[in-house]
Amino acid sequence: MTDSETHSIYTSMEELISTYHEMNGSQVDELADLPTPLEFLQYVRRGRPFVVRGAVSEWPAMQWTTETLEHEMQATQVRIATTPSGNADAVVLNPSDNQPYFVKPLERDEAFSTFLRHIQAQEFSDERGGHVKYSQAQNDNLRGEYERLYKDVEKEISWAKIALGGQEPDAINLWIGNSRSVTALHKDNYENIYCQIIGSKQFVLVSPMETACVNEKMLPCATYALDASSNWQLSPERETVPIAVWNPDQPNEQRTRFTHLSRPLRVDLNPGDLLYLPALWYHKVSQTCSDQGICCAVNYWYDMDFEGAFYASNAFIRNIATIVNSESTT
Repeated sequence: MTDSETHSIYTSMEELISTYHEMNGSQVDELADLPTPLEFLQYVRRGRPFVVRGAVSEWPAMQWTTETLEHEMQATQVRIATTPSGNADAVVLNPSDNQPYFVKPLERDEAFSTFLRHIQAQEFSDERGGHVKYSQAQNDNLRGEYERLYKDVEKEISWAKIALGGQEPDAINLWIGNSRSVTALHKDNYENIYCQIIGSKQFVLVSPMETACVNEKMLPCATYALDASSNWQLSPERETVPIAVWNPDQPNEQRTRFTHLSRPLRVDLNPGDLLYLPALWYHKVSQTCSDQGICCAVNYWYDMDFEGAFYASNAFIRNIATIVNSESTT
């Protein structure tokens, strides 16, 4: 491209992001009550998040404690993600070749009671490092390995089901961990209904209109592993994936020429709160434990609608962002 053409694309991208912010709010909407199906569908079509305080406060799950969870689950085998510092599914520099990788956690099955006691003890300890464990299997685990707890939550989100054409949840996931686990900035192809049960979570949300700001790069994958001496190492894989390398909590690092235009939305979820997170929105999540030493949440994933202009438009914006950001670094 000529310098003039490149400049025109830069200007158009800047105008896209700026116009989006001018037309949309700078905070997550707080609804007084759960939405009707029509109200929810309007949020889906606009692609905007909202929160409802205390929306699930009457669920039986709100009575969960570490004692009741252990009583229900006991020694049931559950899939646990383990990392050295709580950074599963994150960008990590591999010391062996000094290159960044998208690193997945070491996953193993273990007794729920063993896992629960581990994260509690770690939360109340001043020691850092070691093995940070998180129950984060995104495979419909609440209707699978945690099925004994499924009776304590809604089987579906009725207003979402109606709005989305009678769709059943593709997955209902249970998340249990401590404050050392942090989920790096990423996005999902799902309409996400997120319900906080124990402790609190801190979300940082970035609109897909800001794709040019988050510095997506194609990175090779790796998985955490333990060597014969139980030391952490990375096991590289052949697969590569696009991943955002910008961290909104470290805004001056891994920037692009558009990052200064980003306007992340921040929302805290407390017990009983519900967040609607639209499909394709980038989000980073950290968490704070209750006095029981754990944090627990349930989320419902509904397939996004790939028809119409929304998905294709976002793919186009993402491709243009990749091109202009690569041009600016050459």
